[in-house]
Parts: sequence; structure tokens; C-alpha cells
Amino acid sequence: MPEGHAIHRLARDHRRQFSDRLLRVSSPQGRFRAGARKLDRLVLTTVEAHGKHLFYRWEDGLLLHVHLGLYGKFRSHRCPPPEPQGAVRLRVVGDAHAFDLNGPTICEILSSQRLANLCRRLGPDPLRRDADPDRSWQRIRKSRASIGALLLDQSVISGVGNVYRAEVLFVNQIHPNRWGNSLSEQEFRAIWETLYRWLRIGVKYNRIITAHAKQRGKPGRLNGAERLLVYKKIHCPDCGAEITSWKLGSRKIYACDFCQS
Repeated sequence: MPEGHAIHRLARDHRRQFSDRLLRVSSPQGRFRAGARKLDRLVLTTVEAHGKHLFYRWEDGLLLHVHLGLYGKFRSHRCPPPEPQGAVRLRVVGDAHAFDLNGPTICEILSSQRLANLCRRLGPDPLRRDADPDRSWQRIRKSRASIGALLLDQSVISGVGNVYRAEVLFVNQIHPNRWGNSLSEQEFRAIWETLYRWLRIGVKYNRIITAHAKQRGKPGRLNGAERLLVYKKIHCPDCGAEITSWKLGSRKIYACDFCQS
């Protein structure tokens, strides 16, 4: 599933390519036909991201909500776009650019009330200007759940996935099994600031890069094996010990038991 940086990158790119334009909207697959009819030939005003959710705002106050889930995928095209490939839930065509959306978990017209309810359930997103890290801290400081599980909970911090949680705990020398209420506020602030910095880098380069601080040169020049520090690694980059892994929060976590005591 794409993590928060990828969703914010999509929102940024779609704002540039489609905002303030009258768009043709269709559902070649047919499962979103009724919604597509409502949006067809309307002007898109902006695109926003919150964690792993995308929100497309249209004139007349209509709102399109997209969550890619595990299998959702956008395909970008130059106009005129090619024939739809596979089960295209949504096709949007502008003057120069178009995109197809295949296999999303959610693709729906959302009312303002349902949007408000959804946003109340979502935790702060470090990439949003309205993010309040204190909301996350209050959840963590009172919880006896492990910090590794809490970081996957989108109601605690939005946009963090399996890769970012392993990496951020490693660089801050926090073991994933520690209870949330055992963390100091200083440790939480370090986690938040690290995530904020990495997510911004992720948006810029359109990939997860956490190893730049330990490498010479520009982050964008790191190859796939160099971009991460501990996730799916065999040995710790700091002490050389074997990386351990186990299921935590239904996903596999990676950690160094020596550096993250």
C-alpha cells in the first residue's frame, strides 16, 4: 500500500495537471458510472491529501474520495489517452493530461458530513499545515500498545506505513515493542520531526529515502539498496548485528536488538 509521501505526490501532480480545468470523467468499468456522471464536464478546483486518502474538490461543492488500498493504481497519460486497460474504475481527461484509476479500495462521492466524520477519525498528517502533533502525542502517551503497532494506526499518525515505521524507530533507537506510554515526549517529538523530514523528501523524489543522512551525495542518487537503513536488511548498518524481524500489527517489523534496546 502506498505510504503518505506517494499520496501527497499524487495530489501535487494532479493539482498541477488538472486544477481549474473542465474535465471529462467516465467509468469504463462501470462500477463508478453514477458518480462519474455527476463529475463529468465540471471544473476541478483542487486536490488534497490526508494520510493515505485523496480528496478531489469540484465546482458545485462535489467531493471525490479515493483510497488506493493494496491494489489501487493510477496510470498517467498524455492526451488523447489510449484505450482503457483492465478494470478502469475512473478515467479523468483534461486538455493535455489524463489518468486512469484501477482497483482502488474506495472511489466515491463524499458528502461534507461524511468528510468531516472521516477527518475526525484520521490522525494528524505530518505533511499537512493543519497537523497538530499534540493529538498524536496524547494518544501515544496514554497507550499500552506497542509503539510499533501505534505507528501503523492511521488514527494516531496518518500516512505512516510499514517501511517508515521500521526506519523511524531505528534511527531514533526505539524498540518497536516498547509501550507507547513508556516514551518520553522528547522521543515522540524526535519521531514526528524525522517523519516530517522524510515524508517531504519522499514527495520530492517520489520514493522512500531514509538513508540520506548517512550517505554522501544527493538523496536522489542513491540506488534501491542504499535508500533504506533497516527495512528488509540482513545486518544493522551501525553495529553490524543481525536484523531481527517479526509480525507486529499484522505486518513484519525489522529492528536491531542492540541499537534499539
